[in-house]
Amino acid sequence: MTKHSLTRRTMLASIGGALAAPAFLTRAKAAEVTLRLQHFLPPVAPMHKVVLVPWAKKIIEASNGAIDIQIFPSMQLGGKPPQLADQARQGIVDITWTLPVYTPERFPVAETMSLPFLVTNAEKSSVVMHKIMDEFGSKEYRGLKPLAFHMHDGGKFHMRDTPIDTKADLAGKRIRSPNKNVGEMLAALGAEPVFFPVTEMVVGLSNGVIDGCCLPYEVVPAFKLQELTNVTSEPAAGTRGLYGNTFALVMNERSYEGLPDDLRSVIDENSGIELSRSIGESFDKFEAFGRGVVEKAGNTINEIATSEIDSWRSEAEPLYLGWKQKLEAKGHDGDAILGRINELLDASAG
Repeated sequence: MTKHSLTRRTMLASIGGALAAPAFLTRAKAAEVTLRLQHFLPPVAPMHKVVLVPWAKKIIEASNGAIDIQIFPSMQLGGKPPQLADQARQGIVDITWTLPVYTPERFPVAETMSLPFLVTNAEKSSVVMHKIMDEFGSKEYRGLKPLAFHMHDGGKFHMRDTPIDTKADLAGKRIRSPNKNVGEMLAALGAEPVFFPVTEMVVGLSNGVIDGCCLPYEVVPAFKLQELTNVTSEPAAGTRGLYGNTFALVMNERSYEGLPDDLRSVIDENSGIELSRSIGESFDKFEAFGRGVVEKAGNTINEIATSEIDSWRSEAEPLYLGWKQKLEAKGHDGDAILGRINELLDASAG
Protein backbone atom coordinates (compact mmCIF):
# COMPACT_ATOMS: atom_id res chain seq x y z
CA MET A 1 0.00 0.00 0.00
CA THR A 2 1.37 3.36 -0.92
CA LYS A 3 2.05 6.21 1.47
CA HIS A 4 -0.62 8.18 -0.49
CA SER A 5 -3.23 5.51 0.30
CA LEU A 6 -2.26 5.46 4.00
CA THR A 7 -2.60 9.20 4.20
CA ARG A 8 -6.04 9.10 2.62
CA ARG A 9 -7.20 6.25 4.92
CA THR A 10 -5.96 8.09 8.01
CA MET A 11 -7.75 11.24 6.96
CA LEU A 12 -11.04 9.44 6.35
CA ALA A 13 -10.79 7.62 9.65
CA SER A 14 -10.23 10.89 11.47
CA ILE A 15 -13.72 12.11 10.61
CA GLY A 16 -15.22 8.87 11.84
CA GLY A 17 -17.32 8.36 8.77
CA ALA A 18 -19.96 10.73 10.21
CA LEU A 19 -20.04 12.70 6.98
CA ALA A 20 -19.88 11.26 3.48
CA ALA A 21 -16.48 12.01 1.97
CA PRO A 22 -16.27 13.53 -1.51
CA ALA A 23 -16.07 10.87 -4.19
CA PHE A 24 -12.52 11.74 -5.17
CA LEU A 25 -11.38 10.97 -1.59
CA THR A 26 -12.88 7.48 -1.66
CA ARG A 27 -10.94 6.29 -4.70
CA ALA A 28 -8.56 3.41 -4.17
CA LYS A 29 -6.14 5.34 -6.32
CA ALA A 30 -6.34 9.01 -7.24
CA ALA A 31 -6.93 9.67 -10.92
CA GLU A 32 -4.03 11.39 -12.61
CA VAL A 33 -5.39 13.93 -15.08
CA THR A 34 -3.20 16.67 -16.48
CA LEU A 35 -4.92 19.52 -18.32
CA ARG A 36 -2.89 21.98 -20.38
CA LEU A 37 -4.12 25.59 -20.49
CA GLN A 38 -2.64 27.97 -23.04
CA HIS A 39 -3.14 31.74 -23.42
CA PHE A 40 -1.42 34.63 -25.17
CA LEU A 41 -0.53 36.96 -22.28
CA PRO A 42 2.86 37.08 -20.55
CA PRO A 43 3.17 35.54 -17.07
CA VAL A 44 3.35 39.02 -15.48
CA ALA A 45 -0.15 39.90 -16.73
CA PRO A 46 -2.83 40.22 -14.03
CA MET A 47 -5.09 37.77 -15.89
CA HIS A 48 -2.37 35.13 -15.56
CA LYS A 49 -1.22 35.88 -12.02
CA VAL A 50 -4.46 36.94 -10.34
CA VAL A 51 -7.09 34.90 -12.21
CA LEU A 52 -5.80 31.84 -14.06
CA VAL A 53 -3.11 30.65 -11.64
CA PRO A 54 -5.38 30.84 -8.53
CA TRP A 55 -8.22 29.21 -10.49
CA ALA A 56 -6.00 26.30 -11.49
CA LYS A 57 -4.75 25.97 -7.92
CA LYS A 58 -8.34 25.89 -6.65
CA ILE A 59 -9.22 23.02 -8.98
CA ILE A 60 -6.08 21.10 -8.03
CA GLU A 61 -6.90 21.48 -4.34
CA ALA A 62 -10.62 20.73 -4.79
CA SER A 63 -9.72 17.47 -6.57
CA ASN A 64 -7.20 16.56 -3.88
CA GLY A 65 -4.53 16.59 -6.58
CA ALA A 66 -6.40 14.27 -8.92
CA ILE A 67 -6.48 17.07 -11.51
CA ASP A 68 -3.33 18.95 -12.42
CA ILE A 69 -3.52 22.07 -14.59
CA GLN A 70 -0.38 23.24 -16.34
CA ILE A 71 -0.54 26.81 -17.64
CA PHE A 72 1.41 27.93 -20.70
CA PRO A 73 1.42 31.75 -21.09
CA SER A 74 2.71 33.65 -24.12
CA MET A 75 1.63 30.89 -26.53
CA GLN A 76 4.49 28.70 -25.29
CA LEU A 77 3.01 25.61 -26.94
CA GLY A 78 3.02 27.33 -30.31
CA GLY A 79 0.51 28.95 -32.63
CA LYS A 80 -0.96 32.43 -32.66
CA PRO A 81 -3.73 33.96 -30.50
CA PRO A 82 -6.44 33.67 -33.19
CA GLN A 83 -5.82 29.91 -33.23
CA LEU A 84 -6.56 29.37 -29.53
CA ALA A 85 -10.20 28.28 -29.86
CA ASP A 86 -9.25 25.75 -32.54
CA GLN A 87 -6.33 24.49 -30.45
CA ALA A 88 -8.78 23.62 -27.69
CA ARG A 89 -11.33 22.13 -30.09
CA GLN A 90 -8.70 19.96 -31.79
CA GLY A 91 -7.22 18.79 -28.49
CA ILE A 92 -3.83 20.40 -29.05
CA VAL A 93 -4.43 21.86 -25.59
CA ASP A 94 -7.23 21.17 -23.13
CA ILE A 95 -8.19 24.71 -22.10
CA THR A 96 -7.71 28.12 -23.67
CA TRP A 97 -8.55 31.71 -22.80
CA THR A 98 -9.20 33.87 -25.82
CA LEU A 99 -11.19 36.68 -27.45
CA PRO A 100 -14.01 36.03 -29.92
CA VAL A 101 -12.95 39.17 -31.86
CA TYR A 102 -9.72 37.38 -32.77
CA THR A 103 -11.78 35.40 -35.27
CA PRO A 104 -14.29 38.04 -36.45
CA GLU A 105 -17.90 36.88 -36.96
CA ARG A 106 -17.04 33.24 -36.25
CA PHE A 107 -18.60 33.40 -32.77
CA PRO A 108 -21.15 36.16 -33.45
CA VAL A 109 -23.20 35.80 -30.26
CA ALA A 110 -20.08 35.90 -28.09
CA GLU A 111 -18.74 38.82 -30.10
CA THR A 112 -21.92 40.89 -29.88
CA MET A 113 -21.14 42.64 -26.62
CA SER A 114 -17.88 43.95 -28.09
CA LEU A 115 -20.01 46.42 -30.06
CA PRO A 116 -19.80 50.02 -28.80
CA PHE A 117 -21.72 51.04 -25.67
CA LEU A 118 -22.68 47.53 -24.51
CA VAL A 119 -20.73 47.54 -21.24
CA THR A 120 -21.25 48.99 -17.76
CA ASN A 121 -18.54 47.65 -15.47
CA ALA A 122 -16.66 44.38 -15.89
CA GLU A 123 -18.43 42.36 -13.18
CA LYS A 124 -21.99 43.22 -14.18
CA SER A 125 -21.30 43.00 -17.90
CA SER A 126 -19.60 39.61 -17.48
CA VAL A 127 -22.72 38.23 -15.80
CA VAL A 128 -24.83 39.65 -18.63
CA MET A 129 -22.57 38.08 -21.24
CA HIS A 130 -22.74 34.68 -19.57
CA LYS A 131 -26.54 34.86 -19.47
CA ILE A 132 -26.63 35.84 -23.15
CA MET A 133 -24.46 32.88 -24.08
CA ASP A 134 -26.68 30.53 -22.06
CA GLU A 135 -29.82 31.89 -23.71
CA PHE A 136 -28.65 32.38 -27.29
CA GLY A 137 -25.13 31.00 -27.80
CA SER A 138 -25.21 27.48 -26.40
CA LYS A 139 -24.43 25.92 -29.79
CA GLU A 140 -21.77 28.41 -30.81
CA TYR A 141 -18.83 26.59 -29.25
CA ARG A 142 -19.41 23.07 -30.62
CA GLY A 143 -16.67 20.69 -29.59
CA LEU A 144 -15.88 22.87 -26.58
CA LYS A 145 -17.10 23.09 -23.01
CA PRO A 146 -17.49 26.80 -22.10
CA LEU A 147 -16.18 27.45 -18.60
CA ALA A 148 -16.68 31.22 -18.38
CA PHE A 149 -17.44 34.28 -20.46
CA HIS A 150 -16.43 37.73 -19.29
CA MET A 151 -15.60 41.31 -20.23
CA HIS A 152 -13.25 44.06 -19.17
CA ASP A 153 -14.44 47.48 -18.05
CA GLY A 154 -15.43 50.07 -20.64
CA GLY A 155 -12.71 51.63 -22.78
CA LYS A 156 -11.48 55.20 -22.43
CA PHE A 157 -9.60 57.59 -24.71
CA HIS A 158 -5.94 57.87 -23.74
CA MET A 159 -4.59 60.84 -25.71
CA ARG A 160 -1.14 62.33 -26.16
CA ASP A 161 -2.32 65.91 -25.82
CA THR A 162 -5.96 66.73 -26.52
CA PRO A 163 -8.91 65.90 -24.22
CA ILE A 164 -12.03 64.49 -25.84
CA ASP A 165 -15.19 66.24 -24.65
CA THR A 166 -17.34 66.24 -27.79
CA LYS A 167 -17.57 64.68 -31.22
CA ALA A 168 -15.81 67.76 -32.63
CA ASP A 169 -12.70 66.90 -30.58
CA LEU A 170 -12.41 63.58 -32.42
CA ALA A 171 -12.30 65.13 -35.89
CA GLY A 172 -9.15 64.00 -37.69
CA LYS A 173 -7.64 62.35 -34.62
CA ARG A 174 -5.73 59.16 -35.36
CA ILE A 175 -6.82 56.68 -32.71
CA ARG A 176 -5.82 53.06 -32.32
CA SER A 177 -9.01 50.99 -32.30
CA PRO A 178 -9.36 47.69 -30.37
CA ASN A 179 -11.65 46.02 -32.90
CA LYS A 180 -13.38 46.55 -36.24
CA ASN A 181 -16.75 47.63 -34.84
CA VAL A 182 -15.23 50.25 -32.57
CA GLY A 183 -13.18 51.46 -35.52
CA GLU A 184 -16.38 51.97 -37.52
CA MET A 185 -17.87 53.90 -34.61
CA LEU A 186 -14.78 56.14 -34.38
CA ALA A 187 -14.92 56.79 -38.12
CA ALA A 188 -18.60 57.76 -37.84
CA LEU A 189 -17.60 60.28 -35.17
CA GLY A 190 -14.96 61.81 -37.42
CA ALA A 191 -11.81 60.15 -36.13
CA GLU A 192 -9.31 58.20 -38.20
CA PRO A 193 -9.17 54.67 -36.74
CA VAL A 194 -5.85 52.87 -36.92
CA PHE A 195 -5.50 49.12 -36.48
CA PHE A 196 -2.36 47.43 -35.21
CA PRO A 197 -1.33 45.22 -32.25
CA VAL A 198 -0.98 46.77 -28.82
CA THR A 199 2.76 46.19 -28.97
CA GLU A 200 2.97 48.51 -31.99
CA MET A 201 0.65 50.98 -30.26
CA VAL A 202 3.49 51.96 -27.92
CA VAL A 203 5.71 52.88 -30.85
CA GLY A 204 2.84 54.69 -32.53
CA LEU A 205 2.26 56.87 -29.47
CA SER A 206 5.96 57.52 -29.00
CA ASN A 207 6.57 58.78 -32.52
CA GLY A 208 3.24 60.53 -33.01
CA VAL A 209 1.85 58.17 -35.66
CA ILE A 210 -1.32 58.06 -33.56
CA ASP A 211 -2.83 60.72 -31.32
CA GLY A 212 -4.28 58.28 -28.84
CA CYS A 213 -5.83 54.91 -28.20
CA CYS A 214 -9.12 53.49 -26.96
CA LEU A 215 -8.48 51.06 -24.09
CA PRO A 216 -9.55 50.36 -20.49
CA TYR A 217 -7.36 51.59 -17.64
CA GLU A 218 -6.29 48.05 -16.79
CA VAL A 219 -4.02 47.98 -19.85
CA VAL A 220 -2.17 51.15 -18.80
CA PRO A 221 0.46 49.73 -16.40
CA ALA A 222 1.63 46.93 -18.69
CA PHE A 223 2.41 49.35 -21.54
CA LYS A 224 3.24 52.41 -19.40
CA LEU A 225 0.61 54.41 -21.24
CA GLN A 226 0.70 56.99 -18.44
CA GLU A 227 4.16 57.96 -19.75
CA LEU A 228 3.08 58.08 -23.39
CA THR A 229 -0.18 60.00 -22.92
CA ASN A 230 -1.11 63.08 -20.93
CA VAL A 231 -4.91 63.12 -21.03
CA THR A 232 -7.53 60.43 -20.44
CA SER A 233 -11.18 61.04 -21.34
CA GLU A 234 -13.73 58.72 -19.77
CA PRO A 235 -17.54 58.55 -19.99
CA ALA A 236 -19.30 60.14 -17.02
CA ALA A 237 -20.12 57.85 -14.10
CA GLY A 238 -23.22 55.77 -14.71
CA THR A 239 -22.87 56.02 -18.49
CA ARG A 240 -22.17 53.05 -20.74
CA GLY A 241 -18.50 52.49 -21.55
CA LEU A 242 -17.17 53.19 -25.05
CA TYR A 243 -16.72 49.46 -25.66
CA GLY A 244 -15.77 46.25 -23.89
CA ASN A 245 -14.06 43.29 -25.50
CA THR A 246 -15.47 39.84 -24.75
CA PHE A 247 -13.47 36.82 -23.58
CA ALA A 248 -14.06 33.07 -23.42
CA LEU A 249 -12.47 30.40 -21.22
CA VAL A 250 -13.18 27.11 -22.98
CA MET A 251 -12.24 23.45 -22.59
CA ASN A 252 -11.97 20.63 -25.09
CA GLU A 253 -15.28 18.75 -24.86
CA ARG A 254 -13.62 15.32 -25.09
CA SER A 255 -11.23 16.22 -22.28
CA TYR A 256 -14.18 17.26 -20.13
CA GLU A 257 -16.42 14.30 -20.97
CA GLY A 258 -13.52 11.89 -20.45
CA LEU A 259 -13.16 12.86 -16.80
CA PRO A 260 -14.67 10.62 -14.13
CA ASP A 261 -17.95 11.92 -12.72
CA ASP A 262 -16.44 13.29 -9.51
CA LEU A 263 -13.72 15.17 -11.35
CA ARG A 264 -16.21 16.59 -13.84
CA SER A 265 -18.07 17.86 -10.80
CA VAL A 266 -14.94 19.67 -9.66
CA ILE A 267 -14.74 21.45 -13.02
CA ASP A 268 -18.48 22.24 -12.91
CA GLU A 269 -18.27 23.66 -9.40
CA ASN A 270 -15.42 25.96 -10.45
CA SER A 271 -16.88 27.23 -13.71
CA GLY A 272 -20.09 28.79 -14.98
CA ILE A 273 -21.70 32.13 -14.25
CA GLU A 274 -20.06 32.52 -10.83
CA LEU A 275 -16.62 32.18 -12.40
CA SER A 276 -17.62 34.73 -15.04
CA ARG A 277 -18.74 37.13 -12.30
CA SER A 278 -15.55 36.55 -10.32
CA ILE A 279 -13.30 37.21 -13.32
CA GLY A 280 -15.25 40.39 -14.06
CA GLU A 281 -14.82 41.48 -10.45
CA SER A 282 -11.06 40.96 -10.80
CA PHE A 283 -11.02 43.08 -13.95
CA ASP A 284 -12.78 45.90 -12.09
CA LYS A 285 -9.95 45.78 -9.55
CA PHE A 286 -7.38 45.85 -12.37
CA GLU A 287 -9.26 48.87 -13.74
CA ALA A 288 -9.15 50.75 -10.44
CA PHE A 289 -5.42 50.06 -10.14
CA GLY A 290 -4.77 51.30 -13.69
CA ARG A 291 -6.72 54.50 -13.04
CA GLY A 292 -4.62 55.05 -9.92
CA VAL A 293 -1.47 54.76 -12.02
CA VAL A 294 -2.78 57.47 -14.37
CA GLU A 295 -3.66 59.73 -11.43
CA LYS A 296 -0.27 59.19 -9.76
CA ALA A 297 1.45 60.20 -13.00
CA GLY A 298 -0.33 63.55 -12.79
CA ASN A 299 -2.19 63.08 -16.06
CA THR A 300 -5.44 64.93 -16.68
CA ILE A 301 -8.65 62.90 -16.44
CA ASN A 302 -11.81 64.48 -17.82
CA GLU A 303 -15.37 63.20 -18.13
CA ILE A 304 -17.39 62.98 -21.33
CA ALA A 305 -20.92 64.11 -20.47
CA THR A 306 -23.75 61.60 -20.41
CA SER A 307 -25.64 63.64 -23.03
CA GLU A 308 -22.64 63.44 -25.36
CA ILE A 309 -22.32 59.67 -24.93
CA ASP A 310 -26.05 59.32 -25.61
CA SER A 311 -25.64 61.20 -28.89
CA TRP A 312 -22.73 58.91 -29.84
CA ARG A 313 -24.90 55.88 -29.14
CA SER A 314 -27.38 57.24 -31.68
CA GLU A 315 -24.52 57.54 -34.18
CA ALA A 316 -23.80 53.84 -33.61
CA GLU A 317 -27.30 52.70 -34.67
CA PRO A 318 -26.16 51.65 -38.18
CA LEU A 319 -23.57 49.39 -36.53
CA TYR A 320 -26.24 47.64 -34.50
CA LEU A 321 -28.44 47.24 -37.56
CA GLY A 322 -25.57 45.73 -39.54
CA TRP A 323 -24.70 43.38 -36.69
CA LYS A 324 -28.31 42.22 -36.39
CA GLN A 325 -28.16 41.25 -40.05
CA LYS A 326 -24.95 39.29 -39.47
CA LEU A 327 -26.55 37.46 -36.55
CA GLU A 328 -29.61 36.65 -38.64
CA ALA A 329 -27.41 35.34 -41.46
CA LYS A 330 -26.03 32.87 -38.91
CA GLY A 331 -29.53 31.79 -37.89
CA HIS A 332 -29.88 33.97 -34.79
CA ASP A 333 -32.55 36.49 -33.80
CA GLY A 334 -30.55 39.71 -33.86
CA ASP A 335 -33.32 41.87 -32.41
CA ALA A 336 -33.85 39.46 -29.54
CA ILE A 337 -30.15 39.24 -28.69
CA LEU A 338 -29.45 42.97 -28.71
CA GLY A 339 -32.74 43.70 -26.98
CA ARG A 340 -31.95 41.22 -24.22
CA ILE A 341 -28.42 42.60 -23.78
CA ASN A 342 -29.73 46.13 -23.30
CA GLU A 343 -32.47 44.88 -20.96
CA LEU A 344 -29.97 43.04 -18.76
CA LEU A 345 -27.43 45.88 -18.78
CA ASP A 346 -30.09 48.44 -17.82
CA ALA A 347 -31.36 46.17 -15.05
CA SER A 348 -27.86 45.59 -13.65
CA ALA A 349 -27.10 49.32 -13.75
CA GLY A 350 -30.31 50.06 -11.88
